[in-house]
Amino acid sequence: MRNYKELTENNWPEFLGVLKQMMQIASVKGEPAPGAPFGKEPRRGMDLAMTLGQSWGFETGVVNNAVGYVQWSGKNSADGHQKKAVAANDEPDREYIGIVGHLDVVPAGEGWHFPPFDLTESDGVLYGRGILDNKGPIMSCFYGMKVLKDDGFVPDKTLRILFGTDEESGMSDIPLYLEQEAPPVFGFTPDCKYPVVYGERGVVGVTITTDFEAAELAELSEVVGEQNRASVPNQLSVTLTGTGETIQVNGKRSPSNAPELGENAITLLAGKLSACEALSARLRAYFSWLYDSFHEKHYGEGINLALADADSGKLILTPVTFQKLNDTQLALSLSFRYPVTVTEAEVISGMQQALFEGAHLAVTRSMPGIMKDKEGPEIRKLTAIYEAATGADGTPVTTTGGTYARKMPNIIAFGPSFPGQKGIAHNKDEYMAVADLKKNMEIYMAAIEALTIND
Repeated sequence: MRNYKELTENNWPEFLGVLKQMMQIASVKGEPAPGAPFGKEPRRGMDLAMTLGQSWGFETGVVNNAVGYVQWSGKNSADGHQKKAVAANDEPDREYIGIVGHLDVVPAGEGWHFPPFDLTESDGVLYGRGILDNKGPIMSCFYGMKVLKDDGFVPDKTLRILFGTDEESGMSDIPLYLEQEAPPVFGFTPDCKYPVVYGERGVVGVTITTDFEAAELAELSEVVGEQNRASVPNQLSVTLTGTGETIQVNGKRSPSNAPELGENAITLLAGKLSACEALSARLRAYFSWLYDSFHEKHYGEGINLALADADSGKLILTPVTFQKLNDTQLALSLSFRYPVTVTEAEVISGMQQALFEGAHLAVTRSMPGIMKDKEGPEIRKLTAIYEAATGADGTPVTTTGGTYARKMPNIIAFGPSFPGQKGIAHNKDEYMAVADLKKNMEIYMAAIEALTIND
């Protein structure tokens, strides 16, 4: 039996050097450019992966300038030998195992104690934007494939590692890949948690726009502070134009799928504004509605939408952005992550019934939930690998997150976070313990070997 731990330890310094190169690319989505539909920096990350793959003797290809892949042809593939590169329009192998990760990252944000676009090790912990989500894990799969090759392993089945460049902004890269390439017959994305994730909750984003008289909203300035759908906002302020008073609130940032780990500045601000006598009675009533409906009511209980099921638990509801849209409208955006047995229509209907008077709702994001057979043979293989590597219970689970498994057929999520690890991605000082990343590489090498050999 191959000693994955020893292989990881022996190759660790070189792996960190490779990972550092990728971490130093600030691959946040940017303006489209020739050959770079999601910006030059995500493309630069993909190009680095292609260069590394070719230098290590693998095939490479770039599809629609959106997804790059590094391919290890198996003994049962069409030609059974390695080529230096594959043009994107070449006839692909009919069947392959896929590992699907992404090289794009969310913006760094403020408050870091380490350089966000670098790899820093301190007291056994690695820091940098993307170390967990998703550069560290996908690069450990990639480098693990190289280590197996160098160790003499030859797969029976073809393996492709796919490097996406738009996961954080809607996953529009995967449809572009599927325009030209067949999906894998099975595979995983290392972009969630352990054990095997067989189901992902539905995700729906809505924007609630409420109309006011211009004179009412004239009393409020623009809302100031960093807001996006991926996070609970931590600091917001607004100025009362009549008095010049600035009202600021300080919360705590957390991922939008784990709002209970944060303190939402939107609802904190609403609570303060609901008591401002300088505002109209209707505006105060609106802020009271916002506060009463959503402040620390993460599971829909504030709007009579506390849905749950045995597979995935409770619905999760998070206010993610709030803004003065124009002279007569306020806009509140919410993110719902609903149980796998619930429909989007049920969620939207419930929210419609709880709207403030004069408000109207628009769906801005729609990702239906997915369920795979948790007793399938490949899932059983991965479960056994996880249990052997960790000694922990590997019973498959569901997730509140949204991964490439929603967009790429035949993919499930597998790692990289271990049970109890939550709320790390998208925050300042994004981190991953050295021991955890090493354990991931061991697990992923074992998974590659198990999935690419004939039974």
